[in-house]
Amino acid sequence: MVDEENKEIVDLEDLPGVGPKTAQKLRESGIMTIEDLAMTSAHELIEKAGVGEETAKKLVELAQDMVGKGFKTAYEYYESRKNVERITTSSHALDDLLGGGLETQSLVEAFGEFGSGKTQLGHQLAVNIQLPKEKGGLSEPDKVAQAVYIDTEGTFRPERIIQIAKGSQIDPDSALRNILFIRAYNSDHQINIVKRLPSLIHEGRNIRLLVIDSITAHFRAEYVGRSNLAERQQRLNQHLRDLLKLATVYNIAVYVTNQVMAKPEGFFAIDQQAVGGHVLAHAITYRIFMRKGKDRTRIARLIDAPHLPEREAIFRITEEGIRDA
Repeated sequence: MVDEENKEIVDLEDLPGVGPKTAQKLRESGIMTIEDLAMTSAHELIEKAGVGEETAKKLVELAQDMVGKGFKTAYEYYESRKNVERITTSSHALDDLLGGGLETQSLVEAFGEFGSGKTQLGHQLAVNIQLPKEKGGLSEPDKVAQAVYIDTEGTFRPERIIQIAKGSQIDPDSALRNILFIRAYNSDHQINIVKRLPSLIHEGRNIRLLVIDSITAHFRAEYVGRSNLAERQQRLNQHLRDLLKLATVYNIAVYVTNQVMAKPEGFFAIDQQAVGGHVLAHAITYRIFMRKGKDRTRIARLIDAPHLPEREAIFRITEEGIRDA
């Protein structure tokens, strides 16, 4: 990471009391930078790196002091928010709904029934991230932005990536090479994949987008019944914390799809609710409910956002990808 005051690279070994051995332990547990460490609780550090309680508390405090995790004015925070970037969805209406596109340093969730467009949007974003910044992507002249696609339900299709790439004037082979695909076979595997991503970034991968399709499928299947609910929610909560930390530290956009279940007391157009309960609802930055519309259109309703009103956008899914209706 970069020390904002001195504008130089700061390594874990620069922390007082952190030698090569401790630094290696931290990196093996997924803590790659000072900022990673600053966002880790002492309890997590004890579990992940096997350090003592006093050492853990001291290391976290030192890291937080070094990266300036103390009070700042609202103006200072506003200025730091200028580092946030956005990815186009290829639909002006959908971009407007999200305040200009999919935001980095955020978790964006789309939930809805099958065929509502959640997976299609994931495919579209994995291609669009590779566009130059002036065209709504996050690629730079000398560095193509890459996406990681974690598939939990077998819905990823490279053939669809090729169609969308052609529609976005991107070389299909190049588009495929800049998407790192992996199938997650259970919740433990899914959690561990996310923990491995900082290592990939530090190996030189320019990862700017993470797609998980879907985030709750394995948790829902493995933790069945009320007796397992507390454990499921605890593990899901930790997984979401890992995702938010990843998004914040590395300025990554995280897009997740989610399953739905019937909501008997539903009203208006929303008679379904997302799986995951309050744990998921509180962790997500932008929450979108997607459903089928008339004439093969799709309707996206922004349910929750920190600074945007609840509203809807209509878009269409074409052979070339997502487009305005």
